[in-house]
Amino acid sequence: MLPELTDLDHFRTLLNDAPGADTEATSGAEERNGQLTKPPGALGRLEDLAIWYAGWRGTPRPEIRSPQVIVFAGNHGVTAQGVSAFPPEVTVQMVMNFQHGGAAINQLAKLAGARMDVHALELDRPTADFTQAPAMSPDELLAAVQTGWKAVDPQADLLVVGEMGIGNTTPAAALACVLFGGDAGDWTGRGTGVDDAGLVNKTRVVAEGVARHSGDIQDGLDALARLGGREIAAMAGAIAAARVLRIPVILDGFICTAAAACLARSADGALDHCVAGHQSAEGAHSTLLSALGKEPMLSLGLRLGEGSGAALAIQVLKGAIACHSGMATFAEAGVSDG
Repeated sequence: MLPELTDLDHFRTLLNDAPGADTEATSGAEERNGQLTKPPGALGRLEDLAIWYAGWRGTPRPEIRSPQVIVFAGNHGVTAQGVSAFPPEVTVQMVMNFQHGGAAINQLAKLAGARMDVHALELDRPTADFTQAPAMSPDELLAAVQTGWKAVDPQADLLVVGEMGIGNTTPAAALACVLFGGDAGDWTGRGTGVDDAGLVNKTRVVAEGVARHSGDIQDGLDALARLGGREIAAMAGAIAAARVLRIPVILDGFICTAAAACLARSADGALDHCVAGHQSAEGAHSTLLSALGKEPMLSLGLRLGEGSGAALAIQVLKGAIACHSGMATFAEAGVSDG
């Protein structure tokens, strides 16, 4: 079971002390993979995914029975700078849509046989405009992280986290910029579709935020407090909880990956239990995935968020596990292996 988080340093300690994959299960899965009725490597990356999943679930012949999808929603004070093509009220409206089963993520979670939960984080109280002040106080950051930490079902065997928050590609770009360097323009994209003038303004906002706070940022949690958002922090909390529970995670798009990057910059190996579900159409997502050493499973031009690309990738991982655990070995099938 998960311990209660007492403060941010406690969170850092738990993340650094989190267990790794089960090496015996990994070895057993590798051995089984070598005996299945197929030429070596014939299933390509599906083989690697199955072995990775087996190690984190602690069995050489795993199954996926209880996936969980969690959508976190938050609002951002930085939207006052005109960084989004949509008003913050849309966040509340979309949360209601999630709750009534009408969004894309509802359909994809249902198709995957996944439990879906929605957590709205103080939508009536946006974070501070990070060009003027830290987005969150340490206590506010801890509260958001705790929401994600507590949202993970310990009985889940696979986790997808998604988000809804008008303007949240702006904090995601700022986080990527401060964590990995480069210019604001390298990380800032059109999000929900800002025009050329809007992109110039958005890039300015990211640059101002990074310049204001970079000197006070020592790790990913510092970055989250100063440049992040409540839903981004909650995603980080959930991904970290999954690590402690040895629940594999499929990462979604740019914003989810930025949340995960904050963990990677806070503890070595913090994302070993994660794979990238897809590469989104947000330009800097591929750069961020490369910085984290994550190869996307899908590339379909998606830019919706909500966890949609990762939820779709559940099907690919299910396929990998079905082949690995369901196929016969050469001995079982009475087939000569050469």
